[in-house]
Amino acid sequence: MSTTATTTQTITGSAQDASTPPRLTMLRVSGVDIVNAVGNKVILKGAGLGGMLNMENFITGYSGHEHEHRAALAEVLGKEKAAFFFDRFIHHFFTDADAALFVSLGLNCLRVPFNYRHFMDDDNPDVIKQEGFALLDRIVDICARHGLYVVLDLHAVPGGQNQDWHSDSGLSRALFWEFRDFQDRAVQLWRAIAAHYAGNPVIAGYNPLNEPADPQHTRLVAWYERVEQAIRAVDPDHMLFLDGNTYAMDFSAFDPAHALPNAVYSCHDYARLGFPGGPQYDGSDAQRLHLRASFARKVAFMRAAGVPIWNGEFGPVYQERDEDGDDAAESAAATNERRFALLREQLRIYREFDAPVSWSIWLWKDVGYQGMVHLDPDSAYMRLVRPFVDKKKRLGLDFWGVADKSAVDGAVYGPFIAKLRDMVPAHLLRKKYPNTWTFDRQVERVVRECLMSEYLGWEMAELFEGKTEEELEELASSFALEKCVTRDMLNEILRADAKLTG
Repeated sequence: MSTTATTTQTITGSAQDASTPPRLTMLRVSGVDIVNAVGNKVILKGAGLGGMLNMENFITGYSGHEHEHRAALAEVLGKEKAAFFFDRFIHHFFTDADAALFVSLGLNCLRVPFNYRHFMDDDNPDVIKQEGFALLDRIVDICARHGLYVVLDLHAVPGGQNQDWHSDSGLSRALFWEFRDFQDRAVQLWRAIAAHYAGNPVIAGYNPLNEPADPQHTRLVAWYERVEQAIRAVDPDHMLFLDGNTYAMDFSAFDPAHALPNAVYSCHDYARLGFPGGPQYDGSDAQRLHLRASFARKVAFMRAAGVPIWNGEFGPVYQERDEDGDDAAESAAATNERRFALLREQLRIYREFDAPVSWSIWLWKDVGYQGMVHLDPDSAYMRLVRPFVDKKKRLGLDFWGVADKSAVDGAVYGPFIAKLRDMVPAHLLRKKYPNTWTFDRQVERVVRECLMSEYLGWEMAELFEGKTEEELEELASSFALEKCVTRDMLNEILRADAKLTG
């Protein structure tokens, strides 16, 4: 399928052939569509490269926040050896081999999350570090060779744009919204990035903030207007991908009459039915209607504003098959089949929606929760960290992948949180933002995912004590595609979707 065939042809992931990658042209917004240089509609379908330039605890197995993890390893290994390990980890995480497999599945766009710390030091924030551009350029060059568009996603900003671990603040509070200087630094960074990539057709666009969570709502809209002006001053052509507030699920403070030009607006469409700890997807009419209604609510702003829709993140987590013997394996298989069925239903919703929906599933590679590719359980890295990952699960330190924390809840957290809850007037239990989180969840964020995770992060770092550079290279190379395992059913579902819309 040619990208220049007709002005009515829709270009999706299945348009790509790994042997003859298409010539990429600058993309732009045209009404509710994304179009290329000759006016053909383009539906972007891809995945997020989470865990590489913005590390996350459930993706690579540590606990807590990335800057704490890096500091703990530097303390144990020394700065030089720690830097060596992380450099080699990044080198192996995404290569030409990854891009070739990505394209073979019919996907055409890679969302690249990155942490501001690659570009700025907190003690010298006026200087933009060129090392950050070298890291991004390598990924962009790989994607260019394989005909893949790239969305650059600022996943962590100074102070943290949300209350979660993946903004790497070390807190459960989004200080980005409380300090103008933090906001100014992020604008400064985007101006530098836009100047660097201006005119580069491999870049589909810029995702200025991942999952912002502004308790006042209005500051996010104002910041988007500021960053749009700064970017347009040096790069008038690339699209912006703008997440809604409250983790890309709330557009209530956005005015459809004042959508920014050449901007795609982004929701995230995770379904609780695909996660542990709650009701599971069974394909009932009620559940299917709920999924449709939830997505329609999230994209109501885009429909009213007449702008393109991008679902920047979605996807179930999957249960491991090798936990406790045959019975657990059978249970895992049944659980995963329900989650694959949920994924098929979500993709059907996006295909059949009455406006084009581009999407980016979460995620490409990890230690075994969600990745289209995951580490081999027998790899050097997994042999080293697996007992620690199991302990994290038992203690409920990582919200994303914990299947059963009943033991520690019943003995420790349950009575503790219940006593705390009794001290708070009932009408105030949902007052703290985001008020969709229960009081119990708010306590978990602070006690488990910040305090306890920091202590346990030092325990994980000790696993690396005394490792030579050769051993560190073997650990880092566990993330190389040729040493990983593909999640075949997930990948076949995505490949089938690309064919249906190709």
